[in-house]
Amino acid sequence: MAKKKIVLDYEKLNVETINGIKMKYPNGYKDHLVTFSNAQGRYVSALAYEAEEIYYLVRMTELEAVQIIREDADFGRDGKLKEGFTGEIEPEELEPDEGEIKNVNLDENFDEAANIKDESYEE
Repeated sequence: MAKKKIVLDYEKLNVETINGIKMKYPNGYKDHLVTFSNAQGRYVSALAYEAEEIYYLVRMTELEAVQIIREDADFGRDGKLKEGFTGEIEPEELEPDEGEIKNVNLDENFDEAANIKDESYEE
């Protein structure tokens, strides 16, 4: 089965994916950007990252790539990932409810759910 391909902004990535990107690019992102043409025919730069189930193109300019590294406490002043970074997620890094289903639109599945009978319920 082919991996799902996603083009996404860095800010919208989850902590686990960001940590994986840091491990893959410990010397920063700027020198690893690729350029492609989007659906509107505009050129976009992005960082390629392949996770277990998804192939990401993370949109960012060279300037954004430098700024992200500069503002990230896991990178040193030299722009390199600090020694000892493991990529493991600390409990305080998780967003509340991360991993739980959010913003489920029940109307989309209402017809299917209406036909399910709960046999454990007796009238």
